[in-house]
Amino acid sequence: MDKLKKHMQELCDKINQASLSYYVYDNPIISDKQWDALYSELLDLEEKTGIVLDNSPSQKVGGDALDKFTKVKHISRLYSLDKAQSVQEIEDWITRNNNILNFDPVFTIEYKFDGLPIAVFYKDGKLVQALTRGNGEVGEDVTTQAKTIRTLPLTIGIKNPIVVQGEVIMKLSELDKFNKNNPEEPLKNARNAAAGALRNLDPKVTASRNLDFFAYNVNYSEGVLFATQKDIHDFLVKENFLVEKFYNIVTNIKQIDDIIKDQDKLRHSLDFLIDGLVIKVNDKKVQEELGNTAKFPRSMLAYKFDAEETSTKLLDITWQVGRTGKLTPVAELEPTELCGVTVKRATLNNYNDILRKQVKIGDNVFIRRSNEVIPEILAVAQSFKDSITIKKPELCPVCRTALTETLANLYCPNHMGCSKQIIARLTHFASRNTMNIEGLSVKTIELLHNKFNLVTFADLYKLTKEQLLTLDGFKDKKAQNIIDSLVKSKKPSLASFIYALGIDGVGQKMAKTLAAQFKTIEALKSATVDELDSLPDIAEITATDIYEYFKDEFNLNQINELLNIGVIPYVEDISSINSELSGKKVVLTGALLDFSRNDATAYLEKLGAIVSSSVSKSTYLVIVGEDAGSKLTKAQDLNIKIMDENEFKNLLKKHNLIK
Repeated sequence: MDKLKKHMQELCDKINQASLSYYVYDNPIISDKQWDALYSELLDLEEKTGIVLDNSPSQKVGGDALDKFTKVKHISRLYSLDKAQSVQEIEDWITRNNNILNFDPVFTIEYKFDGLPIAVFYKDGKLVQALTRGNGEVGEDVTTQAKTIRTLPLTIGIKNPIVVQGEVIMKLSELDKFNKNNPEEPLKNARNAAAGALRNLDPKVTASRNLDFFAYNVNYSEGVLFATQKDIHDFLVKENFLVEKFYNIVTNIKQIDDIIKDQDKLRHSLDFLIDGLVIKVNDKKVQEELGNTAKFPRSMLAYKFDAEETSTKLLDITWQVGRTGKLTPVAELEPTELCGVTVKRATLNNYNDILRKQVKIGDNVFIRRSNEVIPEILAVAQSFKDSITIKKPELCPVCRTALTETLANLYCPNHMGCSKQIIARLTHFASRNTMNIEGLSVKTIELLHNKFNLVTFADLYKLTKEQLLTLDGFKDKKAQNIIDSLVKSKKPSLASFIYALGIDGVGQKMAKTLAAQFKTIEALKSATVDELDSLPDIAEITATDIYEYFKDEFNLNQINELLNIGVIPYVEDISSINSELSGKKVVLTGALLDFSRNDATAYLEKLGAIVSSSVSKSTYLVIVGEDAGSKLTKAQDLNIKIMDENEFKNLLKKHNLIK
């Protein structure tokens, strides 16, 4: 047993070092395939021995769900920070402190993360407790959830009791990936996504969000003294916490002003949300001398960037019906300017969201726009006597069928007769990232549905050229191209076929995971909830959605019809080449002349690259085609390597992927 335990510790050390290099230092040292092999071996040994070591990465996937969160008193109070919104206010703060000290102190300046602050307690080198900030005196125990965060160390080198303070965030690239894999339940912004995941009673949900923990302070320590804030920063780096590289020592307001101007320009290119900068007196003894007010330490100040929030009037609520029948409330707003655009609509997640935020028609509401997506309503700014309560709809706004309710969502069950559902379902099925049936835009599918009563996926394949020629604007070539594309689409990859079905919560990445695991659609149809739940990145709720999809008679009939008319999904060879792009984040932008976006992505994945849709500091390479826009500009601003299409072709030829 001792020999096995020693080998398990070696595996833990290798896996953790690889994860540290990848997630914290952005420097992969082994391939994903090697990491998976080591991790699988560790899991087998843990099951065989019943032993889970303190630093085992298996704890990162989450255990059993909790009944509730318990409230716990912080060892040392977590203060909030006083805020400034102008350089003049910062100068006034410095002057007040200088009057107390009679000298000019040195400052540190770092990012103010827009996430969820927590305090993490270590004892004997082990993570024993994680608490939310709460009211600063008492927080909620989220230890089980926090242990799933990939960049939060489970063990550290120092044995003394110590509390590390930091911010839980969801990177924008992870938000983008999650939303692609969960198109019916997208997360609205990274901050809420992180907070909601950490405060979810099911740790597997937390793990599925791929959160990060940025450490920035030691709030309490026994027997460990830090002379400066910079000493704390260096300690956190040494102990392998994720610490943001942006960290400056400054001595005057001019330096602070210059940094504020630079970071205000750069903040939208980061892979995480910040809403300002934090300025701290560097010397710890000077911090003690300055002391605290009832709310804030006098030695620290948060500078807030101009808000990306505003308020406007809520004029009405419209209910949109999606391809699964789910209803989503959309707020119609009095037009207002926000982040350089005119905003007329905002999102509300579901009817429970309306009740929770106590929103009424006629209210003035706060709205926020994050990461260039549709704004969301945050809260009521002002309510009026004549504001109108929003009633829960009982009938589908499209087909007038009585709605059903599942958890927080309302659904129209009329899959065969609700036109919005049918059009959305067929449009998704035919789209470029699914079956890739060229020429079938949403407008064309709407025409086809209205004229020929297309309802199921198989109905698309029953179309004739003669039928298409009866549509306005359809000539011989256009009609023939659609027929040819339909024939070509009958041999999709299994991953594309699974994604095309439009299963709740299943995006492109998850479809690839399912295809790789089950190999055939028949095997996937027979999968149990436990089998699905055991796969990486699939939470129990999504596993249940997948299972129930394949138990629905309408869905099974659609699939069987497709198979009967000759649609034959195949399993892709997803093994990757060990190349210079292995483990590196790559972004495609602009139109490539000789590659579709799907083909280019597939080639990059063959090279081991991680294909992302957004440019950030962690992006390794941007491949540009014609009419490349803002992504190219961002890449140039961040000095990221840029490759044109000819260079991309040469790279593929080098690795024998094309001739």
